[in-house]
Amino acid sequence: MIKNFEQLKEMLKAMPVKRKVAVVPAQDEHTLEAISHAYRDGMVEPVLIGDEPKIREILAQIGTDADKMTIIHVEDPTEAIQKAADMARDGEVDCIMKGKTETGALMKVLVNRERGIRKNDTMSLLAFMESPNYHKVFAITDVGLLTYPSKDQKKAAIQNAVEAFHALGVEQPKVAILAAVEKVNPKMKETVEAAEIKEEGVEGCIIEGPISYDLAMDPASAPIKGYVSPVAGDADLLVVPDIVSGNIAAKTITVIGGGRTGGVVLGAKVPVLLVSRAASADDKYMSIVIAALVGSR
Repeated sequence: MIKNFEQLKEMLKAMPVKRKVAVVPAQDEHTLEAISHAYRDGMVEPVLIGDEPKIREILAQIGTDADKMTIIHVEDPTEAIQKAADMARDGEVDCIMKGKTETGALMKVLVNRERGIRKNDTMSLLAFMESPNYHKVFAITDVGLLTYPSKDQKKAAIQNAVEAFHALGVEQPKVAILAAVEKVNPKMKETVEAAEIKEEGVEGCIIEGPISYDLAMDPASAPIKGYVSPVAGDADLLVVPDIVSGNIAAKTITVIGGGRTGGVVLGAKVPVLLVSRAASADDKYMSIVIAALVGSR
């Protein structure tokens, strides 16, 4: 069990070989601040790909010694992204972090069937969460890529997440496939799919569903409702019906619930960080930590 984000930071810091994070295109102040912070803390080894003169200028402005960084000059943004993909495919970097580019432009190169780094048919965005009201770190999927996932896409997202948990040392993550009710209702598609996924199973985890949020997360709720499951009150992974509910859940936990988050895209040969410019410094930092840990597997 991972109790908090500090434990994740200590896990990464203790690794004998620092994980290489390719930042592309790297000439973005917010991104360079985040990766420089992680570098100074001994968490990762940045590989900055992009316009070298601009990268050096920004590093000087934020007080980071450019000569201590690996900088690869590729002026064209698309070519810079391709360089990162090539390095990831060849095992030269352990994860890729979005810099000064649109998410669509980055993903277009990364998911290319011939020269990209797509590993699975389904890529998904997993948000790890720390909450003062829960006893351990947990995660939510999907919060940013799969708008209205099919049953097969949900299973693929679960598999992606389970592999991430395994990389963090959680051998049998407890998976809660969320719905408004815990009984199958033919009029509620998400309950039907949850029951089918539970029946079919996903290797390497314990699945429960359909299950309501309170039963999955509150140890006191299950006895009151007479609900018996190893997942009840102890979920590691929450699988939401769609991107709207996932996005709302994650932001509610952080914005008014005092929680913290770090997200990573899974299903490629290496983890991908699509960190928003609006994300807090802590969110960016923890996304780097989590991606580096997941990329170590």
